[in-house]
Amino acid sequence: MQAFKYIHSKDVIHRDLKPENLLNSFGTIKLSDFGWSAHAPNNTRKTFCGTLDYLPPEMIQNEEYDKSVDLWAIGVLTYEFVTGKAPFEDAYNTKKKIQKLDY
Repeated sequence: MQAFKYIHSKDVIHRDLKPENLLNSFGTIKLSDFGWSAHAPNNTRKTFCGTLDYLPPEMIQNEEYDKSVDLWAIGVLTYEFVTGKAPFEDAYNTKKKIQKLDY
C-alpha cells in the first residue's frame, strides 16, 4: 500500500495491478511494470487499459476515472488472495459482471 500512496502523491496512476506485477524482494513486496501507468496531474483519465479481471466499472463503461482505479484493483487482488480465485471468473461475462458489481 505504501507504493500506491507514494505514486498517487506524485499524480501517477498505475492502472495494471495484478499478481504478476508484485515482486517479492527478500520479504518486501515491490510494485513493478509501469507500462500502463500515467502521470495525471489533473487526476483523471479515460483510456481503456490494463488486465480485464482487474478493470474497474468506470473504465469498462468508458467513463473518466482517477487513481481510485488502483484501489479497485487492490480490492480484486485481495479477494483473489483470500479465496484463491478471481471474483469475475466467467470470461464471457466478465465486463457485465464488473459493471453490475456481481462478484
